[in-house]
Amino acid sequence: MRLRNTKQFTKIGLLLLVIAITSCNALKKVEDDELLLTKNTVTADGKKIKNEDAFSLISQKPNSNLLGYPLRLNLYNLAKDNPDSLYQVWLHKKPKRIERLTKFLSKKQVNALGQSFMVKGASQWLKNIGESPAIIDTTKSKKSARQLKFFYNNKGYFDTESSYQIDTINKKQRAHINYKLQLGDPYMVDSISQNIASSTLDSIYQIHKGESFLKEKEQYNSSNFYKERERLTNLFKNTGIYNFQESSIEYDIPSDSTNRPTSKNMSVKIQINNLKKRGENKLTEYKIYTFDTINIFTDYHFGDDISSMKSLDFENYTIYYKDKLKYKPKALTNSIFIKKDSIYREINKSRTYKQISNLNTFKYPNITFDSLGNKLNTNIYLSPLKKYLLETNIEGTHSNIQRLGAAFSSSLAIKNVFGGAETLSLSARGSLGVLSEVNNPNENSVSEIGADINLIVPRIWMPFKTKKIIPPYMLPQTRMVIGTNFQKNIGLDKQNVNAILGYNWSASQFKKNSLELLNIQFIRNLNPGRFYNVYQSTYNRLDDVADNYQDNPALSELFETSEGDSDPKLKIPLGTSGFIDQVLNQGLAASTSDDYKEVRSIDEREKRLTENNLIFATNFSYTKDSRTGINDNDFHQFKIKIEGAGNVLSLLSGVVDFKENDNGNKEIFGVQFSQYVKTDFDYIKHWSFPSQNVLAFRGFLGIAVPYGNSNSIPFAKSYFAGGSNDNRAWNAYSLGPGSTQSLNDFNEANLKIAANLEFRFPVAGNIKGALFADAGNIWNVFDNEENEDAIFKDASSLTEIALGTGFGIRYDFTYFVLRLDTGFKTYNPELEASKRWFRDYNFGNATINIGVNYPF
Repeated sequence: MRLRNTKQFTKIGLLLLVIAITSCNALKKVEDDELLLTKNTVTADGKKIKNEDAFSLISQKPNSNLLGYPLRLNLYNLAKDNPDSLYQVWLHKKPKRIERLTKFLSKKQVNALGQSFMVKGASQWLKNIGESPAIIDTTKSKKSARQLKFFYNNKGYFDTESSYQIDTINKKQRAHINYKLQLGDPYMVDSISQNIASSTLDSIYQIHKGESFLKEKEQYNSSNFYKERERLTNLFKNTGIYNFQESSIEYDIPSDSTNRPTSKNMSVKIQINNLKKRGENKLTEYKIYTFDTINIFTDYHFGDDISSMKSLDFENYTIYYKDKLKYKPKALTNSIFIKKDSIYREINKSRTYKQISNLNTFKYPNITFDSLGNKLNTNIYLSPLKKYLLETNIEGTHSNIQRLGAAFSSSLAIKNVFGGAETLSLSARGSLGVLSEVNNPNENSVSEIGADINLIVPRIWMPFKTKKIIPPYMLPQTRMVIGTNFQKNIGLDKQNVNAILGYNWSASQFKKNSLELLNIQFIRNLNPGRFYNVYQSTYNRLDDVADNYQDNPALSELFETSEGDSDPKLKIPLGTSGFIDQVLNQGLAASTSDDYKEVRSIDEREKRLTENNLIFATNFSYTKDSRTGINDNDFHQFKIKIEGAGNVLSLLSGVVDFKENDNGNKEIFGVQFSQYVKTDFDYIKHWSFPSQNVLAFRGFLGIAVPYGNSNSIPFAKSYFAGGSNDNRAWNAYSLGPGSTQSLNDFNEANLKIAANLEFRFPVAGNIKGALFADAGNIWNVFDNEENEDAIFKDASSLTEIALGTGFGIRYDFTYFVLRLDTGFKTYNPELEASKRWFRDYNFGNATINIGVNYPF
């Protein structure tokens, strides 16, 4: 879809929304004897409370609203209650109407029209995405009052009295409900005692008593009792009590009104009984269990005859297999945290499940225990996944640039390739397309071909042991990748070769680490002579300077005049390279200092974007994410990444005689290697509010500093601003650096500051809305950039931070979100200081971004 058409549709949509807002009546489907609920309030001892947990207990809530407007209610009101009957009334209103319709449609089609989307389906759709009026129901109000009373009972206010009052307001048929609570003083836990039947449990309890959630002299709170029961259950199950039952824990709490103390200080007794086995009347004392035999069954399928399997004893484990053992014993036993003669720990059972799944060789394992006395016999059943997995994809493509295209990809995954649960993946990809607009008939196609080899080893692969630093329960992996890619397109045509040796491990569910010990990337531009064909804005800048010298007879061979255009243009590439040489090296007569600076800047950019790169890097990233699931909207995430490149090669230059180029920088195989240090800080925070409203924030700071063998950062490692996941009021690469007027087609730099704030809210059904503000920019710092407007100098450069604001519409498909964001340039640092605010704040200058999933 073209941008212009998208903007027109946006305007039409807003106009329709305004019409809907001004024409709907919220009371349309509220009967005369009914009241529309507009607000709930809760007061405790005369004071208003805003506790979200308390409000969630109220059974009946007002209709949702969008910026104060009940959009979903009015969408529901737009639906017809009886579309079938109304259609029949309309059909028979005029005697000849049926006869006229039957001439164009059959009688069957006329009847079917009553079931069509326009007659019936539209109303049903409006009801589905809308909300029926929230009519006050006193039964639900009474239930809510009771729920609020129980809520505060659980916080120690056992004498709470609750009631509700319906208050009508000035507007007809509208009312709000005020829930009133009289709390009184809370009860306090005065003393805590224990009665533990098992001496084993009692000794464990006393050692960990200080970790209890129950504290003397603190206010009673039932949630602390639930937490304490959960803590004790986990404690006992991780200190050898294999068969501990949570039901063995009881509390003696005088919470009933008949035995509650008048002083509001209560004594609590923790009662832990012995084990009650099913079908037995007597109780059995809890004891500590230890592991005896541990059996591992490979190649197991449900119903297999275990007695016919062969066996192998290895490090206190017995491994059973069919015909031939396909796995290295060490690879299996390293994934099992259950050890012979060790006590039972629930956490080691969970870690075994996770690590075996992490091998990506077996289905989810089945672990069973048989007890004899206080000994456990363990059986671990492993069912292998298919050894070979082949995937092939073929798809057609179309875009404004590519009229027609086809892409092919295929990958083969081989499980347990070397017997140590390694996974080897071989992948190949290719594409071919025809350009929409062809200037040169000989270059009317684009193509790409590439291949990768990826090996994942489910442990840290190093010449020395790392178990003490990174134990197996952290799910360590080693990743080795080597790949290449060839591109022939409208750009410079590239060849890319990369190799990676990396390690991943998770210290916990919320902390992840990644170390790429080696990340080698070689980028070769195969057709640098097409630079000015691709980067048209850079060519236009150079041609504008050349216009001042086009009448010079000595330069006539550098220009050409196209048909229908009398203005001479620089030839590509002979004219562009020749003119740059005349200005910079031949001392072109009459050239001004400003022209010299401009041409030098263009020349440096051409060299930067057409130079071949050799990046020999090492990086480490640490991520801490408190999110518990995809539906968790109240979390924070922090990520830091540190990368250094060229240091090993720089050290080798002391013993290896590397060749130097004209700038004195060292080269390997004719390519200057990059040397830099780069650091990224990324912080995300989400706050959850009632009615599925979410406030999301993101802050980013990144800097890459070249040194030693480099004067600038490789283009592939630099920062850019704008785009659907950044500042959405600008297109990608179109913002910055600094206060420059986006001089280049792809603007990039080596310092970036960004901050994003977004308020997300439901609109109707799966349709979500958002209001956002994006701030940030990029600058050059500590490199060879000479344009003062692009350099970050000091704190005053922060005035060049751009601000974009706007709104977005999203559709939630459950597994992914499709979004459309419209951004407006609110503060534009490219303009004069007096004209930066709201200069282009209109739909004509708005930027439309389409994205998948949320930007942060």
